[in-house]
Amino acid sequence: MNRWEPVIGLEIHVHLKTRTKMFCACAVEYGAEPNTLTCPVCLGHPGTLPVPNARAVEWTVKLGLALGCEIAAHAVFHRKNYFYPDLAKGYQISQYDEPLCRDGRFLVPTAEGELEVGIVRAHLEEDAAKIVHVGGAGGRIGGADYSLVDYNRAGTPLVEIVTRPDLRSADDARRFLQLLRQTIVELGISDAEMEKGTLRADANISVRRAGDTGLRTRTELKNMNSFSFIARGIEAELARQVEVWESGGEVVQQTYDFHADTGALTARRTKEEAEDYRYFPEPDLVPLSPPPELVEPVRRQLPELPGARVGRLRADLDFEAATGLVTSGRDRLFEAVVAAGGEPRPTANVLMNQFATAGVDPAAVEADEFAKLIAARDRIPRDTFLRAVAESGRPGFAAEPYLAEAAISDTDALAPLVERVLAENPKQVASYRGGKEGVLGFFVGQVMRETRGKADPKVVNELVREKLRA
Repeated sequence: MNRWEPVIGLEIHVHLKTRTKMFCACAVEYGAEPNTLTCPVCLGHPGTLPVPNARAVEWTVKLGLALGCEIAAHAVFHRKNYFYPDLAKGYQISQYDEPLCRDGRFLVPTAEGELEVGIVRAHLEEDAAKIVHVGGAGGRIGGADYSLVDYNRAGTPLVEIVTRPDLRSADDARRFLQLLRQTIVELGISDAEMEKGTLRADANISVRRAGDTGLRTRTELKNMNSFSFIARGIEAELARQVEVWESGGEVVQQTYDFHADTGALTARRTKEEAEDYRYFPEPDLVPLSPPPELVEPVRRQLPELPGARVGRLRADLDFEAATGLVTSGRDRLFEAVVAAGGEPRPTANVLMNQFATAGVDPAAVEADEFAKLIAARDRIPRDTFLRAVAESGRPGFAAEPYLAEAAISDTDALAPLVERVLAENPKQVASYRGGKEGVLGFFVGQVMRETRGKADPKVVNELVREKLRA
């Protein structure tokens, strides 16, 4: 791979969480009984007319501004023609060469500085229906016994974000998507949950010789439902393409599925070009012209974006910690706890570890009480600390009852217990004195078990070392 440069672009689809669909009054609801949220419009019955969802337009403008895009004075809906069971009309109402948002830039903080990712466009369209493949492996069309169609999803407002091929590694792609997702969630326009399909991402991938500036044939990875799977899929496809080129072959432009359980790639179909969709302006819809009185208030109301917050937090933390806090949505709590007197690094460590596994909503935590808890984390038993972290989001939480359960740190009280543990484990004592210092953790663990986790680990560690040197 040192002789090759990855060239990666992404296409991201985001469901807007509007109350109703893009062009009709049917409700947008996840988990409803299949084919119960439909009407003649979203089922494509002849003679029906679409009516645009004003809130979806406003939210697309908001997202476009957050992506640094120009907001079009004149945007046109197009018909994207293709035949598939998930399109009742035989075409999708989308946008093509006159999208609502275009020519943006999204800054992604990196360990070395910043990566600028160009945004070709963010356009508004309707989603297709959901096809459920029954039988076979992993719910994919390959090997399925039959397929079912649920038209509840048909017509859901969907924003497609298309990046320029500015990403140069699978890790860059993963970081970009994580930061983009957090931006979307904080704008309040989508839940952006990959597991539910409200955020979907496809990767366009090619490689070129290091130092080249031209582009080679690209392929597209589809149907990936987690950030880690996307990164692994990109890595696998990059390796496949390099092997093809170096063996004297030619990469064919087609789409692939990545199987996360096996790491295998499966070719599905030849990749279409724009001409194949026979785009033409939607005759039943007038162009969109977002007025300044809509755009400018939205621009002024944009919050500080996640990328900017990573840059600010990394002044006190390392890059990975700052990124992890922001993309997990815990950085606001971090700043509040630090403002209440918490030390930055210990606070970040707790929020990214014990707090993360506890599944507590950061917005429900009282920062002053949490700061007290973190300050005392070495003075109270570990089990007590973990229990307090897990309960920190409940109403009326106070740190004091947990702080009262002070860890046993009296060396006079712990010394007899340490001596007994050493006497009961002569082989491990001999191993330690023979140079295997890793055995120290065994002794500390035995003492902690005897005290039911109430001993101060630091005091126990020092006391065991002292007794072993005697």
